[in-house]
Amino acid sequence: MRVVIADDAVLLREGLIRLVEENGHTVVAAVGDGPALVAAIVEHKPDVSIVDVRMPPTHTDEGLRAAVEARGLVPGTPILVLSQYVEVSYADDLLADRLGAVGYLLKDRVSQVGEFLEGLRRVAGGGTVLDPEVVSQLLVRRRRDDPLRNLTPREREVLELMAEGLSNTAIARKMVVTDGAVEKHVRNIFTKLDLHQDEEQHRRVLAVLAYLQGLPG
Repeated sequence: MRVVIADDAVLLREGLIRLVEENGHTVVAAVGDGPALVAAIVEHKPDVSIVDVRMPPTHTDEGLRAAVEARGLVPGTPILVLSQYVEVSYADDLLADRLGAVGYLLKDRVSQVGEFLEGLRRVAGGGTVLDPEVVSQLLVRRRRDDPLRNLTPREREVLELMAEGLSNTAIARKMVVTDGAVEKHVRNIFTKLDLHQDEEQHRRVLAVLAYLQGLPG
């Protein structure tokens, strides 16, 4: 994969460069502020970008705002946010185009390198990977016109685990049910959210975004 890294903390940025390159990928740009991130994405059109939330000059939400801007200029460019903080407003904006290829992981909660690299690959492939804490805070903002009102509690549980990036097999293991039971729940979710026949991964992304945003399926 061709990767752009945006983080103003030099040691962390250099660590990410080494991690990415030691695992066979190429860092095409490593930057420390929002405008440089936008320019790098427009120039290189990377397979995925790793973006911190808080960067100069105000160290509030420049990284996320830059990521949203970059998605406007390069629609669907994959973004994996890696931060210590959940910035809900711009996270919603990042998900709003419903194109998928978005991740949001919290630095302090990434416990294994393999887990992080798998999340990076999933986002590059068009999927979504969200820390459970991010999911929780985004759900607080869900609109009253909830497209999930027809889902059973079990189906909502499956969909929440889908939002965390789990496969059907991993969901089955966590819920202590069979793979077949999870597949049935997933089919029901697609039907109730009016997600018609399409490529499986695409429908999973749309279901997750509907769950997070309260948008009609």
